[in-house]
Amino acid sequence: MIFSPNEIEQTVNMFMRQKLDVRAITMGISLRDCACESGTESRRRMYDKIMRYAGNLVKIGKDIETEFGVPIINKRVSVTPISLVAEPSGEDSYVEWAVMLDKIAKELNIDFVGGFSALVQKGCTPGDRILIDSIPEALSVTDRVCSSINLGTTKSGLNMNAVRDMGHIVKKTAELTGDRDGIGCAKLVVFCNAPEDNPFMAGAFHGPGEGDAVLSVGVSGPGVILAAAKEYKGRPIDELAEGIKKMAFKITRMGQLVGTEAAKRLGVDFGILDLSLAPTPAVGDSVARILEECGLEGAGAPGTTAALAMLTDMVKKGGVMASTNVGGLSGAFIPVSEDEGMINAVRQHSICLEKLEAMTTVCSVGLDMIAIPGDTPAETISGIMADELAIGMVNNKTTAVRLIPVPGKKEGEWAEFGGLLGGAPIMEVNKFSCADFINRGGRLPAPIHSFRN
Repeated sequence: MIFSPNEIEQTVNMFMRQKLDVRAITMGISLRDCACESGTESRRRMYDKIMRYAGNLVKIGKDIETEFGVPIINKRVSVTPISLVAEPSGEDSYVEWAVMLDKIAKELNIDFVGGFSALVQKGCTPGDRILIDSIPEALSVTDRVCSSINLGTTKSGLNMNAVRDMGHIVKKTAELTGDRDGIGCAKLVVFCNAPEDNPFMAGAFHGPGEGDAVLSVGVSGPGVILAAAKEYKGRPIDELAEGIKKMAFKITRMGQLVGTEAAKRLGVDFGILDLSLAPTPAVGDSVARILEECGLEGAGAPGTTAALAMLTDMVKKGGVMASTNVGGLSGAFIPVSEDEGMINAVRQHSICLEKLEAMTTVCSVGLDMIAIPGDTPAETISGIMADELAIGMVNNKTTAVRLIPVPGKKEGEWAEFGGLLGGAPIMEVNKFSCADFINRGGRLPAPIHSFRN
């Protein structure tokens, strides 16, 4: 394949000036064959298997970075939901499983390991219950372990008992990590329609329908898309959309190349390519700034949801043209703490929690990395979860919630999490109570259009 000087210059600009990168390579590993009646033995098997498959993950990632000149920001591992693996052990706490995962992550020198998870969309087994109850302590004594709970699907509805309980779990997790602004909650996410092949944390786990080991890639390029949007300043929206789609195609081809090469060198199957525009706190790497470049005075202004719908759709269309392995979440992330443009929008009051919720109807995830007052009631947290997950259930899409009630802090103050997690201003939460609704429990039935047999 021959590249013109213009194409070479354009690719160099993507990496050097527009912050294009592979945000994550994530190896998913099945632990189903590690389960047994002894927790100690099961954890030993888990250690041996993860080290066998992922022992060279960081080295190979760095080798590819050097050879291809492509930055790979995070190297991660996801595993079978631990509730499924630990349940046969009969143990009454799964904190030791999280401790072992943290030990593995540090020995491998990976950034995070995901899969301290449970799938409870229709009900909880004893193992699911133990895992959920273990989350606050597990996330307070570990550094690199991420936890996710799937609370609903379009086919099954929402497990409102679990939604109610997760409000209290989030509060307790924040309290146990209160000396670090509740950072434990930054590693905890609840889902509706959780994908089994998502390479992004905190929601990554290796789904029961996956093979023994696969490598998935998350590509991110808000800066590149921003540059494309600037080229079409003042032009009709359909022309802007076409420009974004073409740039998404180029980004995806790069990710496909990196992912297939990494999988080949690691001796595992290539899983999926997630095209999500994942921002960082760095200037020039913001989804909010793309929306502003579309013509909005600030993210959250009238027209924001329409602009985000266009952006998400064009990223998907460009990506699907470039790869047959597109999966995961794929779209646009709008986390507050990880996007300097979103932080600015909160500070200038152009965006609020309710507007963010409206935006999630058209983007790929949900209410993500949002700091709220530490005295927010657990039932209110559950109510916010229920609202967001209902959007996913009714619209047959993935939605998620990652809220951080920061102990001791109130609206307008600042919470700092560090690194890619960034920091965020504490956002206002509706003061009216939903406690009576949440404490009903039960199950929110699946929507009528879920019956498609």
